[in-house]
Amino acid sequence: MAATHFSTEASDIDQPTEAVEELYQKMLKSVEAETMPPNAWLWSLISSCSNNEDIKLLFQILQKLRVFRLSNLRIDANFNDHLCMKVAEACARVGALDYGLKVLWKHNIYGITPTIGSAHYLLKHAKEKNDTKLMGSIMLVLQRNSMQLQPGTADIVFSICYNADRWDLLSKYARRFVKSGVKLHGTAFDIWMDFAAKVGDSQSIWNINGLRGKSVKRYSRATGFACVKGFLLERKPESAAAMIKLLHKHTPDEKKQLVKDELQKLVADWPTEVIKRQKKDDRKALEEALITDIPRMISSMGKSGLDISVSLDKLNPQFEAA
Repeated sequence: MAATHFSTEASDIDQPTEAVEELYQKMLKSVEAETMPPNAWLWSLISSCSNNEDIKLLFQILQKLRVFRLSNLRIDANFNDHLCMKVAEACARVGALDYGLKVLWKHNIYGITPTIGSAHYLLKHAKEKNDTKLMGSIMLVLQRNSMQLQPGTADIVFSICYNADRWDLLSKYARRFVKSGVKLHGTAFDIWMDFAAKVGDSQSIWNINGLRGKSVKRYSRATGFACVKGFLLERKPESAAAMIKLLHKHTPDEKKQLVKDELQKLVADWPTEVIKRQKKDDRKALEEALITDIPRMISSMGKSGLDISVSLDKLNPQFEAA
């Protein structure tokens, strides 16, 4: 695997902290004296790590402890999962992501057992940093180590792609999750369908909705309004109105205002968003279609008995020329 290095503030610090250095030396002397150090020392070292050099010492002592456990204590099992998770947390905390990725390798010299929980912790760090490069490295390591993807993995990956505005990446990883047979959470479908509507890909909206219907029976506001937008993209305002009526019907009274708010956002914000993402030659036609069809949708809602007051004053898409 080609090495991917992640620059961090911690990498500028050349010396381990005094507390970690002291714990490392105590544990090293214990191992050299053929005595297993107290577990409390290792836990303390992990919690004390605050820079890249601290993490380097942590992994060095983990390697020595693994050899000692195997050769002197005849213990061939890895450290427990909780300790391994804490190592991953320490790597993320100080930004030592090269070491963090080592936690996910099945065959390693540190006695660490890779878990999907450790992967999720590193992915959450990537989400906090809006780092799609780190996310890609984590996903590659998971693939190469045949680790089973989970619904929670998709939740984090989809949100990273959405926040970074990377429809291409979300589509790539969505195919991988579906192919792996992962049963996606409703939140993953919310993100996936909302993004498809944002980029104006009606075919993807219907394909994703077909998958959603197999595991999540009821529409959320996000998936329902994605379908509304899909109908508008296909010049079907009456179908869009029927979908809004269905959403409104199945929304508790105390939350019906949220449907109105979402509808107002569709009118005021979505046209600009979706038009600017189209090819330059296609923008004018879509703008004219939405300016015509959104009022028709609102009118169709009223005719069906659904009276939601929506301002059309902002139905005037504004976008910068590419």
